Amino acid sequence: MIEVKIARDADTATAFITGDIDHHTARDVREQIDAYVQETRPSLLNLDFSQVQFMDSSGVGLIMGRYRIMQTLNGSVSVVNVPAHLKRLIKMSGLLALGVIKEGEV
Repeated sequence: MIEVKIARDADTATAFITGDIDHHTARDVREQIDAYVQETRPSLLNLDFSQVQFMDSSGVGLIMGRYRIMQTLNGSVSVVNVPAHLKRLIKMSGLLALGVIKEGEV
């Protein structure tokens, strides 16, 4: 099971994701975040991974897709609070090159 709660502070939206991100759950997460972003058009979208227990390549795709959407809206995305158990996957995925995750975060 996965849960997404989105909070807004000024022009920043933060999606707090809780649970596992895999091919079964990624679509629901994408749809919830995308609907919110399209409706509110924040300049910054934070994806808070502090409560993500597991992530496969679907999670990488989730991040990359939100990166593309935010670029089309002249905004940016940042992945924050990455748990230690996900850092290796994120490093290997090439996401650091997009600048969505600070080097010190992973």
